[in-house]
Amino acid sequence: MKVVSVNISEKKGIIKLPVPSAKITDKGIAGDAHEGFGHRQISLLSFELMEQFGKSFQRKFNPGEFGENITTFGLDPEKVSLLDIVRIGETVLEITQIGKECHGDDCAVFRAVGTCVMPKNGIFSRVKKGGSIAKGDAIIFEPRILRFRVITLSDRAFSGEYEDKSGPEIWKTLEHHFANKRWHVEMERRLFPDDADILKKELESARKEGIDIVITTGGTGVDSRDIAPDVAAPLLEKPLPGIMDHIRIKYGEKNPNALLSRSIAGIMGTTQVYTLPGSVRAVGEYMVEILKTMEHLILMIHGIGH
Repeated sequence: MKVVSVNISEKKGIIKLPVPSAKITDKGIAGDAHEGFGHRQISLLSFELMEQFGKSFQRKFNPGEFGENITTFGLDPEKVSLLDIVRIGETVLEITQIGKECHGDDCAVFRAVGTCVMPKNGIFSRVKKGGSIAKGDAIIFEPRILRFRVITLSDRAFSGEYEDKSGPEIWKTLEHHFANKRWHVEMERRLFPDDADILKKELESARKEGIDIVITTGGTGVDSRDIAPDVAAPLLEKPLPGIMDHIRIKYGEKNPNALLSRSIAGIMGTTQVYTLPGSVRAVGEYMVEILKTMEHLILMIHGIGH
C-alpha cells in the first residue's frame, strides 16, 4: 500500500491540487481548507476506485479531483472500518467516517457526470500523531478490533446443573447484528458463579484491557445471590439509566414482572457495560433495544458522535 498523491486546496468545495509533500499537524494538513479540530481533518480515496469510476464514464480523473487529500493505492475501502488506524511514516490517522453527504451541484465531478465516488467510498480521518507525508510513502493499515466480552453469572450453570443458554443467545445476537457491518469484531464468552468478587475483578480487568463492550447475563433480580447491578454500579463513571428504564417500561406493559429487573447500563473508562437478566427471552428483548444505540455510543465515547 502506498500514497499515490497528496492533494490540498485553500478553499472547500473545489478540486484539490497535488503537492510533493505536506506537513501534518494536530489540525490536519497544513494549508488545506479542511484544517481544523473536527473529526474530518484528512480525506482518503482509493486510486483503484477512481480509475474504475472513470472507466464507466470513459474519462480519466486525476488525483485531487474528488476533493480527497490522500489518493491511496492498495488500501481496500471495503475492509476499512471506523477507528481503524492508517500509518504513513510518523503520521498516524484514525478513521472517523466512511462516505459523506453528496454536495450535488456544488461538486465539480457531480456537475460533470451527475454522480461522484466520494459519498459512498470516501474515507475521512483525524490526526492522532503528526508528521509529514509525500507521494510514494508506504501506508500501513491497522484494523481496530471491536472487542466484546459476554459473562454469564449462574451458580447452577457453573456447577453443570444445567446448560448456559443466555450467554450463547447474546453471542448469536451479536454475530447476527455485526455480520454485514464494517466493524472488525472479536468476542469471548465466560461463565462464573454468582460471586461478587469474581465479577468485580472481571469488570476491572475488562476496563484495563480495553474491552469495548461487556454484557453480563444473570443476577439482576432480588435474590441474595443476584449481585450483578450492585457490583457494576460503583464501577460506572457514567451511568446510562435511560436504556434499561426504556426496556423495563416497554416490556413491563405486557408483563409487569419485567419491571422487577434491576438491570443497569453505563460506561467505565471507554468500556460499555450492560447487566441483563438470565432468561433467554429477556436477553432477546434487551438486546434488540441495546443494539439500537450501541454503535453510536462507541463513536460518542471516542469523540466521533454526531
